Amino acid sequence: MALDITWTKAWIARSADVISEHRTDLTTLDRAIGDGDHGENMDRGFSAVATKLADLSADATPGDALKMVATTLISTVGGASGPLFGTAYLKAAGAVAGHEELDGADLVAMLTAARDGIVLRGKAEPGDKTMIDAWTPAVEAAATALAAGKDEVAILVAAAEAAEAGSAATDPLVARKGRASYLGERAIGHRDPGSVSSALLLRAAVDATTD
Repeated sequence: MALDITWTKAWIARSADVISEHRTDLTTLDRAIGDGDHGENMDRGFSAVATKLADLSADATPGDALKMVATTLISTVGGASGPLFGTAYLKAAGAVAGHEELDGADLVAMLTAARDGIVLRGKAEPGDKTMIDAWTPAVEAAATALAAGKDEVAILVAAAEAAEAGSAATDPLVARKGRASYLGERAIGHRDPGSVSSALLLRAAVDATTD
């Protein structure tokens, strides 16, 4: 199945819902190794995004919707999350610009561009205990699913599952980027909040296929 603007809008709406639902959890995680505001910041940003969904034009493409998410997050989300997630959605939008429907190759290109945008902005690598530890396995799993001939939903499922596993794998890591890096070994045992919110957003993309 090709994924169009209806799916993209459903993904965005579900993203706002799931971030709101997990706002307290994300803040608790961030309080342990960060500034303690990740949940509140992300919820504020995606609440603004959800409000702007109705303003999309009738002929909007998935790329248009993703660009709206990007600009809204950059302007409303504080801390490092705004620029990082904003850049991710902006690069994702560029990867599928002008496409009215997204096939498997488009999804892989979109996810890859999002991940690369985060790397460009944050300079993090896998193993640094950041959201990249969710995004990189997600991209790799999506590419593997595409190469195996899987359909669009299966590609999204593979990405979401890999992101969730990658997020969980940040627990034993020593942080090498961001405020958590100041804690040294004291960060061990705490999950990176950005990786958790990333996994939630990718799972929302799967759930939106049933809307």
